Amino acid sequence: MDERVDILDERGKPTGESCLKSEAHRKGLLHPTVHVWLYTPDGRVLIQQRGKNKATHSLHWDVSVAGHVAAGEKIISAAIREVEEEIGIQVSETELESLGTFKAVHKISEDFIDAELHHIFLCKLNVPLSQLTKQESEVEDLALVPLFKFAEETWGLATTGKYVPHGPTYYKTIIKEIKRRT
Repeated sequence: MDERVDILDERGKPTGESCLKSEAHRKGLLHPTVHVWLYTPDGRVLIQQRGKNKATHSLHWDVSVAGHVAAGEKIISAAIREVEEEIGIQVSETELESLGTFKAVHKISEDFIDAELHHIFLCKLNVPLSQLTKQESEVEDLALVPLFKFAEETWGLATTGKYVPHGPTYYKTIIKEIKRRT
């Protein structure tokens, strides 16, 4: 879906302008997204395999839930909406713990520069994997992975090319923060 997104300046502040997501990607305009990492009390991380028809990194494993923030939408509202859309559960604002932001710019092709300011949240997963309902158009599969295995794989010690390349700093931050809570 080609929704409108707000455009941010280089510091991540709203410019007051918005455009279609496709235009933001074509021009490399910075815009906000949400990343929600769900984890279990026993130290497993929920990961999703991106849908086969995704424009970027199709069939790669990625953050539990992610999506664009619609123009004018509050960040926390986007996070709550994306969790419900992508995995079919409802979470409240109090269940989402903000870890701050992470700026990422990936040049996919000459006319596709993905410039995003990820608003990152942690959330405890309180239901079994079997109770999650994946959004067929966005999510190919869901899996719970032990934190130590996830760390090995995302820090480049095991399978390369399996995960969306967010970079070691991003993944290390997520892993350290989940480890502190389990």
